[in-house]
Amino acid sequence: MDSKPAPFVPPAPTPRNSPPSTLEMIRIVYRNPLELWGEPSYNEPWISVNGVGGRLIIANDPGLIRHVLVDNAKNYKMATVRQLLLRPILRDGLLTAEGDVWKRSRKAMAPVFTPRHIFGFAQAMLKRTQAFADKYEGVAAPVDLAHDMTLLTYDILAETLFSGEIAGGQDEFANQIEHLFETMGRVDPLDLLRAPAWLPRLTRLRGRKTMAFFRKVVTDTVAMREQRMRSARDVPEDFLTLLLRAEGPDGLTRAEIEDNIITFIGAGHETTARALGWTLYCLAEAPWERAIVEAEIDMVMAREPDPAKWLDAMPLTRAAFEETLRLYPPAPSINREPIETDTYKSLTLPKHAAVLVMPWTVHRHRKLWDQPNAFLPERFHPQNRDKIDRFQYLPFGAGPRVCIGSSFAMQEAVIALAVLLSRFRFDVTAETKPWPVQKLTTQPQGGLPMVVSPR
Repeated sequence: MDSKPAPFVPPAPTPRNSPPSTLEMIRIVYRNPLELWGEPSYNEPWISVNGVGGRLIIANDPGLIRHVLVDNAKNYKMATVRQLLLRPILRDGLLTAEGDVWKRSRKAMAPVFTPRHIFGFAQAMLKRTQAFADKYEGVAAPVDLAHDMTLLTYDILAETLFSGEIAGGQDEFANQIEHLFETMGRVDPLDLLRAPAWLPRLTRLRGRKTMAFFRKVVTDTVAMREQRMRSARDVPEDFLTLLLRAEGPDGLTRAEIEDNIITFIGAGHETTARALGWTLYCLAEAPWERAIVEAEIDMVMAREPDPAKWLDAMPLTRAAFEETLRLYPPAPSINREPIETDTYKSLTLPKHAAVLVMPWTVHRHRKLWDQPNAFLPERFHPQNRDKIDRFQYLPFGAGPRVCIGSSFAMQEAVIALAVLLSRFRFDVTAETKPWPVQKLTTQPQGGLPMVVSPR
């Protein structure tokens, strides 16, 4: 008799059975867009409807997704609503830039994210996680893992990409990040209605002080590094130095450099932090899966001291993280807009339509996944990976604009999980009732209060 428990089904909105009214839709999108999607979004290859701001197309079919993001990517620009949301924060950073500006930025950053460079970050990732884990020794009260993972990944990013030289304090930074996502991280109703840009958005007004804080962090960080470069002292060849040396008529402008710094400081750690928190939560709710991961971590860490080799040596730990990325993709929607009218099979994609490729619905689609709502890391075990189409699993996007830091994030996540789970066990409490909410990233509303105990 098979004694394996039924899989854990983590919390998620129940698909709607009827479309919302326009007013209700605006309210839901502002509060939590993940609650908007109905049954067809999880069953149909695509949906084409008239939305508030014009034609809305939801793309779930892997072939259609490939068409939009890869095969005909030149015909698709960033969607207007997405840019209205992100550009006030990131301006011409890598996530929001288009055309030549994006090409220049991507080319300038590419050397930092080569496999050789990423392997070189492994020891720093290990040391920062070990130091962070020390804070859990002797802790009796529950901790909020959602908040803690933000601190950890910020610490790792600061050490690896900026050699520990980011102006300002870690705790203040974390608090400001939370305020930024709470205010400017929400879709403003006026954006949905495609109101003129000169009309003030309340969400943006509430976030102005926070944006001023981040811009000052960037200015001070750049000034510190430039002073070091001028003094000809030992200058680290990191992300920050690389960007500053790329400044010039054939490279990046000073504004583009600052925009990319704020993109990586603000967004570069946030997505991994959310995924790590959700992973520890899912493993706590599925202790039989956690036992598999713990056994692998113990075995590998006993024989392999080099953390750069852990990602390949820990396929089951990686699988648990990848399954969490499926259920709670940090970036739950990818928004595009056709420059000219396009077709795919029987579908017409009109010029200026809003085309949504949503990892949230694609990753839970009933035609693409068996038991789509369940936490089943075995989907990503080595013997099963080939069954997953490249375009049905999109935690880092796809095509020319695939996340430049995906390998960095995967290595960071496995090292962090290995260190934390080798030393501690994280368990839920009666208060651990997270609810996924989309505020740029997929965040656990109510946090992740958990009890930490030594293994």
